[in-house]
Amino acid sequence: MARTKGRSWGPSGRWFAGRRPGSRHERRRWRHGARAPSARRLWSVANRSVATQMFVLQVLIVLLLVVAAAVTLLLQARSDRFQAARDRSLAAAEAFAHGPGMVATLHSPDPAAVLQPLAESARREGGVDFIVVMNREGIRYSHPDPTLIGKKFVGTIGPSLAGHVTVESVNGPLGEELQVVVPVTDGHGNVVGMVSSGIKVRSVSSAVDQQLPVVLGAGAAALALATAGTALVSRRLRRQTHGLGPAEMTQMYEHHDAVLHAVREGVVIVNGDGRVLLANDEARRLLDLPPDVEGRRVTDLDLDPRMAELLASRRMATDEVLPVGDRVLAVNNRPTDRRGGPPGSVATLRDSTELRTLAGKAEVARSRLRLLYEASVAIGTTLDVQRTAEELAEVSTPRLSDYATVDLADAVLRGEEPQSVPGSSSPQLRRVALSGPREDHPLYRAGELNTFAAPTPQATGFVSGNSLLVPDLAADLGWRAQDTERTQAVLDYGFHSLITAPLKARGVLLGVVNFWRLRESEPFEEDDLSLAEELTARAAVCIDNARRFTREHAMAVTLQHSLLPRGLPEQNALDVAYRYLPAQAGVGGDWFDVIPLPGARVALVVGDVVGHGLHAAATMGRLRTAVQNFSALDLPPDELLGHLDELVARIDQEAAGGGDEAVIAGATCLYAIYDPASGTCTMARAGHPLPALVSPEGTVDFPELPAGPPLGLGGMPFEAAELQVPEGSSLVLYTDGLVEDRTRDIDTGLAVLRATLERAGQSPQDTCEALIEALLPERQTDDIALLVANTRTLAPDQIAEWELPSDPAVVARARADVTRQLSEWGLEETVFTAELILSELITNAIRHASGPIRVRLLRDNTLICEVSDTSSTSPHLRYAAAEDEGGRGLFLVAQLADRWGTRYTAGGKVIWAEQPLTGGGFL
Repeated sequence: MARTKGRSWGPSGRWFAGRRPGSRHERRRWRHGARAPSARRLWSVANRSVATQMFVLQVLIVLLLVVAAAVTLLLQARSDRFQAARDRSLAAAEAFAHGPGMVATLHSPDPAAVLQPLAESARREGGVDFIVVMNREGIRYSHPDPTLIGKKFVGTIGPSLAGHVTVESVNGPLGEELQVVVPVTDGHGNVVGMVSSGIKVRSVSSAVDQQLPVVLGAGAAALALATAGTALVSRRLRRQTHGLGPAEMTQMYEHHDAVLHAVREGVVIVNGDGRVLLANDEARRLLDLPPDVEGRRVTDLDLDPRMAELLASRRMATDEVLPVGDRVLAVNNRPTDRRGGPPGSVATLRDSTELRTLAGKAEVARSRLRLLYEASVAIGTTLDVQRTAEELAEVSTPRLSDYATVDLADAVLRGEEPQSVPGSSSPQLRRVALSGPREDHPLYRAGELNTFAAPTPQATGFVSGNSLLVPDLAADLGWRAQDTERTQAVLDYGFHSLITAPLKARGVLLGVVNFWRLRESEPFEEDDLSLAEELTARAAVCIDNARRFTREHAMAVTLQHSLLPRGLPEQNALDVAYRYLPAQAGVGGDWFDVIPLPGARVALVVGDVVGHGLHAAATMGRLRTAVQNFSALDLPPDELLGHLDELVARIDQEAAGGGDEAVIAGATCLYAIYDPASGTCTMARAGHPLPALVSPEGTVDFPELPAGPPLGLGGMPFEAAELQVPEGSSLVLYTDGLVEDRTRDIDTGLAVLRATLERAGQSPQDTCEALIEALLPERQTDDIALLVANTRTLAPDQIAEWELPSDPAVVARARADVTRQLSEWGLEETVFTAELILSELITNAIRHASGPIRVRLLRDNTLICEVSDTSSTSPHLRYAAAEDEGGRGLFLVAQLADRWGTRYTAGGKVIWAEQPLTGGGFL
């Protein structure tokens, strides 16, 4: 064989340096001057030249990196300073523009006299170079240079007049300036003036220049450290080569080459690309390699598949026994890159043909252990009973059997324990899984419910809980007692051996597993029976876990659905559709509600309790009940969330104190009240995602509601926002499970939500279907609550309003107006009752309140009478004594009206009463 020159490998996987030939005395003489002077000079020059070139190259690279880093830092520092200047200017302008009294000062006779000292004080405290206040025409009211007051502002003011903030760089009175312009708006949103704040560019640049010495000093220090490190590395490389020259290295490789090909152990070196770098004579003989093996891929050498896989995989192997032709080889394989060497592997081969029998037994044992390991990984990946049974059947074929079937009791599929019938030896089992190479077999199909006769192995195994081995199906009479025609078809198909193992976990018999072999395979033996029992025992635990989960999940879902609305209440303000989808693996605490309120208004609620399981579902029910109770008080959304926050905090405190219940650890909620009379929607949220508002034209917006904290945290008040919602708009409320999951962040989900709403139909049902289809994840890990409501408004002819002075004489006039209006509406039957109710409510407002009184009639499902006044005191129903002259008004209202109550407004209160549209009167 030709000698392979070039690189050799040492046991450690690094390039092999080796030792110099000769004794220690000879090596010492060689190192201290025994070599010829000319050879020593040549070696010194060559070595020093290469080391110097490498050192200079590395220093240049480090120098370029340091310079690039210094320039990058300077540019980044300059950019950060300019950004900070913009932010500081914007903060100063915004603070001054929204200061108390700014609008009144701009409307005063002499704004400059007031604003100039205030602007200068704010400029010095805010760290900016100027703060300029101007009117809508850009005439200055303040400036650091008083001579410029009253002159035209230098800059762009057009966007600010439209209500926007302008950021720009201009050449102003102070030189080149970076300035922002902020509009000043009154209470109606009109721009009444502007405030500009800014910083001179040279102030920013000078600060950046001051950092230059620090950056350069740091770069110099880094260069010095890198140069020192490079020098140390070069020195270490020289020490590791021991000063060997080319001739010495060649001699060393020749010695190694001779030893490599003389040993009686095969050596194969494979590089990272799977190509053979070196194969000694013994390896060529043992593997029957071709002469041109060097440079060829291992996979192209026509080796045994397991040998080729080991050599190409670079995995570590120690005395792994592999049959190759008529030989049995013990193979050791080590990767060469574990300690910094190049990628590849070194394999040593030792002929161990005499260990063939032992290797066969070891391989069988190893394959069985591997099967059990793979089963432990592959079985039980989900908490679904049927899927777990399918995984058991798939793992068993074809490693243990040709076909595998799993039969379970129906109760197991429902999450229950099978109930044994006394005296029954013929169990009824359902086939839930079947795995095999072909589909034309005569076995019972998956999904079929079968009753196994008493003598069959399936019945015997299920009743007794013991495994059975049937080595020859044709000779077993008990198995043939099940169905003569079908069993004969099974035999004709080729099945000849069977193992039946019961699925038993925690003392509960769940079903049986049948392992079948065709005549092409060897019959089952006792070793196969023990393997089947071990495999089935492990799978039984997984199936029982899935059964228990199914039971708990069904209980949680049942509880959750019992706590959610059974249907939508009758109301005319909104056309509502909803979807509720519980999580696949444990229900959560999402909920929704639609609550009719007085005055034809409707409340929409969507909430989410943190966590999953029965506790979350029960907590959801408590919160939903609390919201319904609080809404009966007709509270504004922000006040209702405040009361709900206190309730959640109290529940958490009770749970923490008791120690027997998990703390809620937070809940989110969004509460909205829609008023069809005014077309307004008032919303407040507690840590909940923003709702979507779809206009009648199809544009989608996410209103910026004040972001309150999640319920139960406390410490911060909630704020409400009022939106004007045109008729025909859609309000979309949802929980985070719709737009967020483990594979999709919330921004992506909101983008899909917006795109779907833009092309969804006008019907709330169609919108729900489109959103679920577009956003439902493949595996739903969180609950989804979705509420879509199309808005309606009351027609003008359904509303009648009057404003009355606080004078008892107007009561008669009010009754006449109400009588006339109800006659126009065709509600003559309700006139008498409505007159009495309004007379009492108006008289009560005149007696106990001051200021004007407003009366409003709403014709919806019911007739709604409302009386508004400026008082914040709420009337209370009491029972007057026989001799009392008053105190019967509200009692009469309560008797005549279906419902009555009080709600508070920003300017006072509203007392309302509802009565049916027909059948008015005392009876």
